[in-house]
Amino acid sequence: MMINRNYPRLLTGLMLASMLLSACGGGNAAPEAAPTPAASATPLPSALPEASPTTAPPVQQVSGLTGLPVQEGSLTRPLAVMINNAPAARPQSGISEADVLYEVLAEGGITRLVGIFQSHTGVVKIGPIRSIRPYLIDLGESFGGITVHAGGSPAAYAILQRQKKADMDEIGNAGAYFWRDKERKAPHNLYSNAAKLLEGADKLGYSGSFEVPSYVFTDPDYLPTEGQAAVSLDIHFLLQSYKVGYNYSTERRTYARLVNGKPHLDLNNNNPVEAANIMVIGADHKVLDDVGRLQIDVELGGEALLFQRGTVISGKWARKPDDMIRFVKQDGTEALMYPGITHVLIVPNSPSFASHIEYTASATPQ
Repeated sequence: MMINRNYPRLLTGLMLASMLLSACGGGNAAPEAAPTPAASATPLPSALPEASPTTAPPVQQVSGLTGLPVQEGSLTRPLAVMINNAPAARPQSGISEADVLYEVLAEGGITRLVGIFQSHTGVVKIGPIRSIRPYLIDLGESFGGITVHAGGSPAAYAILQRQKKADMDEIGNAGAYFWRDKERKAPHNLYSNAAKLLEGADKLGYSGSFEVPSYVFTDPDYLPTEGQAAVSLDIHFLLQSYKVGYNYSTERRTYARLVNGKPHLDLNNNNPVEAANIMVIGADHKVLDDVGRLQIDVELGGEALLFQRGTVISGKWARKPDDMIRFVKQDGTEALMYPGITHVLIVPNSPSFASHIEYTASATPQ
């Protein structure tokens, strides 16, 4: 049998040709791709669906007077309410809910409270409400407030009428928004509440646009690094029946107010009258007449002490036109306030500012 010696070469050539034809595939075939997952049978939408509408949570307002969120409704124009502080008028109603509480002398050595109400619109009873004096008008207006009172001195009435002030007078233009409490004797029995007063302010055209100044606040957890420790203080105005004290509570971070050595409580809720910040400021006092009416300078500034977080710093009080009283530190900067209620007590500069204040320090500031 003859064996063709060229056969292996021929076989190899045929195998190469077959492989070339398979690779070229007429010039159009591509290499086989790696297997991929099967495509979804659901076609993609031509446009993304619209998101369902959502309502953004309301932005909670923060009071510029307390630095705290407003719990009820929205901020209104402040009410500057003249509150009786005679012994027969105590305990008063609503004063624990004032954003700022002033105490200042009136005639005869008695003192008057001025409550600035803005954050709490649901105060159920405020009072007893008393009469107005020129410097009390000034204090209330420094907050952009509506003056709430019952009567006033001739000089105060002259200012209210001549300058067309925003005021609500129980014996004048706003009697319907006050009531007398039969459980107390006149003149210590006149009251109103936040709802009635705001309703009256709206009827009288006082609830339009207004500007309210703001304090500058610090972090409530910030510990003071200035001043001296002061866990209690006593304020002497003129009469022994108007001796005011404050004791600091580390748990509440406030000073609780005392009158004649006893806790000063709010008759509405039995809550203590307390403050996160206490300014004691000195002002010039002048007796104007035989009745003992006073002229008190609440504009030019003077010596002051600021009590916060169990400490006290000394400085000055200052006030710009159309602004409230502010505490200025010895370096010339405005003191930062702690969120909460502020009390301002105005004492005479005579015989000296320091003669009206005593405070007790502890070994370690709280």
